[in-house]
Amino acid sequence: MAVSILFFATLKQRAGCERMELDLPDGATVSELKNLLALRLPDLQPALPSALVSINREFAFATDPVPAGAEVGLFPPVSGGATDAHSEPLPTHLHITAAPIDLDALTASITLPSTGAVCLFTGIVRASTQRGHAPHTTAHLHYEAYTQMAEQKLQQVADEIRTRWPAVEGIAIVQRVGTLLPGTPTVLIACSAAHRDTGVFEAARYGIDRLKQIVPVWKKEVGPDGEQWLEGSYIPARAD
Repeated sequence: MAVSILFFATLKQRAGCERMELDLPDGATVSELKNLLALRLPDLQPALPSALVSINREFAFATDPVPAGAEVGLFPPVSGGATDAHSEPLPTHLHITAAPIDLDALTASITLPSTGAVCLFTGIVRASTQRGHAPHTTAHLHYEAYTQMAEQKLQQVADEIRTRWPAVEGIAIVQRVGTLLPGTPTVLIACSAAHRDTGVFEAARYGIDRLKQIVPVWKKEVGPDGEQWLEGSYIPARAD
């Protein structure tokens, strides 16, 4: 049976391609798929034990069968609307985009007549960091996403926020991709509610932490010393 394999971040580099078609035996599992890839693409083999797998944009695990015609994503660990009493759906804006993040416009987009508080977190590209005792310089970051799956996972993060903090009204989660220079916003998490003590601070913090765990986005750091993909360590479970 034929399946389509999509490679991302470091695995794309090792595979030497973004996509390949692969014939698998009927009933083959994720583990067997990895074994076959190790034979076909020897440079990929060292990364396969820790590689994450998705089947049709949902996380998959070693013993899961791979169905015919599946879209299989292979990638490293992520670097790292509901309604209430309102008559209209609560505002939810979830985007993977190459466009600049407009903080004011996104804040306005989740502000309702009842809103009295908006908590906003945005990540910024740093030009200078400290690694051990040595300064480290970044020329730019390059972000890559498995866009279709990432947008589904952004919706999951928003749903989890509303389950945990029912008083949250609006949610905006935006992740930029492409090449971003120092000082550029890379990600935004914004939550609105009637009052500041209704969980908006905690909800925004949960949103960025959860994004770093389950939304398939990776970044490559480029600087005077070369370039490297920065990978996380979180391994999703079936509940993710």
